[in-house]
Amino acid sequence: MWHFHKSGAIRCAVGIGLHPLRLLILAVLYVQKKVEVLRPPRWLAPPFGSVKINADAALKFQLKVAGFGVVVRDCDGQDLFNVLGSTYSAILFFGIYNCSTVLPFVATERNVLYRERFAGMYSSWAYSFAQVLIEVPYLFTEAVIYVIITYPTIGYYWSAYKIFWSFYGMFCNLLYFNYLGMLVVSLTPNVQMAAIVTSSSYTMLNLFSGFIIPRPHIPKWWLWLYYICPTSWALNGMLTSQYGDIKKEISVFGETKTVATFLEDYFGFHHNFLGVVAVVLIVFPIVFASLFAYFIGKLNFQKR
Repeated sequence: MWHFHKSGAIRCAVGIGLHPLRLLILAVLYVQKKVEVLRPPRWLAPPFGSVKINADAALKFQLKVAGFGVVVRDCDGQDLFNVLGSTYSAILFFGIYNCSTVLPFVATERNVLYRERFAGMYSSWAYSFAQVLIEVPYLFTEAVIYVIITYPTIGYYWSAYKIFWSFYGMFCNLLYFNYLGMLVVSLTPNVQMAAIVTSSSYTMLNLFSGFIIPRPHIPKWWLWLYYICPTSWALNGMLTSQYGDIKKEISVFGETKTVATFLEDYFGFHHNFLGVVAVVLIVFPIVFASLFAYFIGKLNFQKR
């Protein structure tokens, strides 16, 4: 029999009366010590959902500081633009962040899908359904955090209807951005290519969101891009629900008009169109999630 001394030397245990269990423990500790020297412990990434929630909470707190004290009840046209700009920034920035962070995780899990599907463990539809459904609680929590932090500090109107629309618009915004990233991963062979495609799509989502170039100023031959751009519908719903029924007069561009009239004339947002906006907002995540489920099962980028 042998035992391992704390100095690392191996000595014979015959005749010294060591219990076999104690000898085994000493051997395990010795091997573990040598392994730690050869391969030092490394930091492991925390769960994906907690990263998103913590980072988004920090970003939304920064938005709160930037928008504190901006109250549209006592504002002029410039203050109104500040509030509208903060809403536009939140829609685009938080959406892009969620879309970018989901790419490497879905790309890694796709390799597991290939293995399990080949082994006959489960179908691609079961995997895609679980992948889509597991994102909902995290994104729901993020939308709640957004409303809790930004709504009272920016100075939106205190109404259950308007609070719900603020939550609903941001929730759908996070959903379709998240599922867009998953869809792009299912269409591309690796995460590097997916990052390139999503980066290109961010430009279109920004340009045709309806804020930089309002809908009445977009050329007619490019207007179809405005309607298929999900950010334009999210901006429409979140701004129109807040200010589409406000009859307070403001001075903007040298003219005096009500807030509701300004939204209709400048952005093309009509308050009586909110029902259609609500339906379209939930259709985008469903379409992106369905396409992801289809392509993740049909396309196979695994290298033999």
